[in-house]
Amino acid sequence: MTALTQDYKMVDLIAKKRDGGKLSAAELRFWLAGMLNGDIPDYQTAAMLMAIYFQGLDDEETCLLTEEIVRSGEVLDLSRLPGCKADKHSTGGVGDKTTLVAIPLAAACGLTVVKMSGRSLGKTGGTADKLESVSGFRLALSPEDLQRQAEEDRLVLITQSRNLTPADKRLYALRDLTATVDSLPLIAASVMSKKLAAGAEVIVLDVKFGSGAFMADAASAVRLAELMVRIGTAAGRRVSAVISSMQAPLGRAVGNAVEVWEAAEVLRGRGAADVTKLSLVLTAEMLYLGGVAVSRRAGLAQAAAALNDGRGLDKLLNLLRAQGGDTAALETGAILSAPVVRQVYAPQSGWLAALDAEAVATLVQNLGAGRLRVEDEIDHSVGVWLQKQVGDELTSGEPLAIIYANSEDKAEQAAAAFAACCQITAERLNLPPLIHGAVTAEGFIPWADLAPLYGLKA
Repeated sequence: MTALTQDYKMVDLIAKKRDGGKLSAAELRFWLAGMLNGDIPDYQTAAMLMAIYFQGLDDEETCLLTEEIVRSGEVLDLSRLPGCKADKHSTGGVGDKTTLVAIPLAAACGLTVVKMSGRSLGKTGGTADKLESVSGFRLALSPEDLQRQAEEDRLVLITQSRNLTPADKRLYALRDLTATVDSLPLIAASVMSKKLAAGAEVIVLDVKFGSGAFMADAASAVRLAELMVRIGTAAGRRVSAVISSMQAPLGRAVGNAVEVWEAAEVLRGRGAADVTKLSLVLTAEMLYLGGVAVSRRAGLAQAAAALNDGRGLDKLLNLLRAQGGDTAALETGAILSAPVVRQVYAPQSGWLAALDAEAVATLVQNLGAGRLRVEDEIDHSVGVWLQKQVGDELTSGEPLAIIYANSEDKAEQAAAAFAACCQITAERLNLPPLIHGAVTAEGFIPWADLAPLYGLKA
């Protein structure tokens, strides 16, 4: 970080925020610099986080905090890369493999995508974890290799640099230990600082809500999206956010290798309708904001064309090969290689009315697909494949799901847990839409008004 120009007493800043005061850029810079160099002890940062949790930050403070987090480390310079530089980020969900579909489609349509992805903590892996299911795939690239690959293929996926937003890493660790994670301004500053430091001109967010997401309901997701869009817009980026439901797992696969396989299936035109639709909408939004498409409708048509003619799949396979991956198993289906495969059958006839996303994520974590600590090893081969999705009609005894496990005991436990995740009703229910709406720089657009802009039915 830049040198401090003024000294403050941290206890005074804590008291100021505790009492509802507003922090200046200089005060925020003093706090973060002292936190990183050890002058300010963790207990004082914890106290400041708790003060922010209860008193909040206004828009100006949140933007200033985001800027100071960005300034705490490296900022990628993508100016030498060709075309418009775009990025896509999800707030996380169960079975969310849209990045593996949307960014190859976006690159196939002319955007340049340098995607930085971390290894997730929690019930399922991040995009980086999923791609490491592909033998030989490497996430660490030299600056020269990154530049060359971006110029040639317009698509690169790497892990987050250690020098990127170090203040966010420290703040997040302390938020996790002090029960201050679920603060909207702290969440927004954390997400957007990483996006801004990664250098993209266009940022499309997928903000999820429901049992399998961080935000419990649509209203909370909209508020978070509005804040993140304001931060990005204030920083001079073109930003929008799609609000999508995570009440049930997205698509058919939950795990690591199984999700990579499903992403490839979507790009082959054989994917589940929900993950295909959301991926196309996210790609269309990237193309529209990036100026590649003249409208959202045109963007969706271009994305669909890249999916249907195989260019999106070619981009994904080229990305994997360029970064050392052997794609043979992904092309043949051998990537689905768990030692034990167990079928789960429908216990009765009716309609699959609900499938608890959080519970499915937990059972997949228990199979070994997620991690509780950064250093934990994960089993890429385990997971669940849904043969029926919410809204489907069931016949007693027909296949409901496939469990991929590394032992008979875990397979049996997962099968029993999966059965408990399902709600089956005698009559078909009216399900809410997958996409709730979008937040742009102009405000919130409900799905009923947004769908026609893409040429879709509400």
